[in-house]
Amino acid sequence: MNMLRPIRHAALVAMMLLLAGTTQAQKAIDDAAVDSSMLQEMMVRTILDSIDKTIAYQYGKVPVKDIAELNLPAGYKYIPADKAQMILHDLWGNPERDDVLGMVVKNDYKVSELGAWAFIVSYDEDGYVKDEDADKINYDDLLKEIQESEIEINKERVKEGYPEIHLLDWAAKPYYDKDNKVLHWAKKLKFTGEEQLTLNYDVRILGRKGILSMNAVGTIDQLADINTHIPSIVKMAVFTDGNKYKDFNPSVDKVAAYTIGGLIAGKLIAKTGLLVLLLKNIKLILLAVFGGFAAFRKKLGGLFSRKKKEEEAPAYEPAPAEAVAIQEHTEPHTPDSNNNS
Repeated sequence: MNMLRPIRHAALVAMMLLLAGTTQAQKAIDDAAVDSSMLQEMMVRTILDSIDKTIAYQYGKVPVKDIAELNLPAGYKYIPADKAQMILHDLWGNPERDDVLGMVVKNDYKVSELGAWAFIVSYDEDGYVKDEDADKINYDDLLKEIQESEIEINKERVKEGYPEIHLLDWAAKPYYDKDNKVLHWAKKLKFTGEEQLTLNYDVRILGRKGILSMNAVGTIDQLADINTHIPSIVKMAVFTDGNKYKDFNPSVDKVAAYTIGGLIAGKLIAKTGLLVLLLKNIKLILLAVFGGFAAFRKKLGGLFSRKKKEEEAPAYEPAPAEAVAIQEHTEPHTPDSNNNS
């Protein structure tokens, strides 16, 4: 997986927007005194605002597959699965995931607000998670165990073209609400090459056959703000009748290969060994496309100058590789239809 793919997508779309005659962009390029960073930001925000207009935000009651529903109170909205996948993978630069069902965001959220946090909704049908160990877990020891497992995790991340990830500390220690079967905790993460620390705030709702996850992605300085939303978030998701934790039938239902401790650690503990799930951690990348626009600015400036001199400018014909990249951008990856039901 090439980490530059989202950058190429954004740059190519920006180029097409400019060549199509985006008034503000052309004016900026014609103005020799314009600040490069202002132009770059304008180009990126033009792209992101256009993407935002394609999102069919949902409000109120939102079904999640055929097993649960989200009851969004005032102040929140939901991004459907296809657009959530596009934001996570194509814009934020995360590994592709086929389990993402959508995103919960604040009502004033826009894609162009690069620092906004979001709760990623997903579901793992791993079975019924036993919670007898919840009161016995030493979370300080568990933190050390996770940190020790990072070497193997990061080998896989680097192999796939992603930066190493390091869990520095709990941003909020794990807490399990045994009555409502809701587990939540926050991790302070450091990604190689990034100065700013990343926050992952994990909420897990246990059900009869699996776990509904709501994972907040943001920066560490957003912890206080996210904390104010946690009471609403943990009450949002409910399993439908027949799919609740209490509906478990030991005669027919599968039991998960891990308990509460294994769920927090991010490992699937099975007889065949350890399958690391920490690769599912989501990193918020603040669309690091700005540096790539310097060359485009010079090239585009020349193109627009020729437009002034010529009555008709020749049509832009992208190279084959660029055409493929543009097509990929306009047709973002959609998760399997079985995961969108």
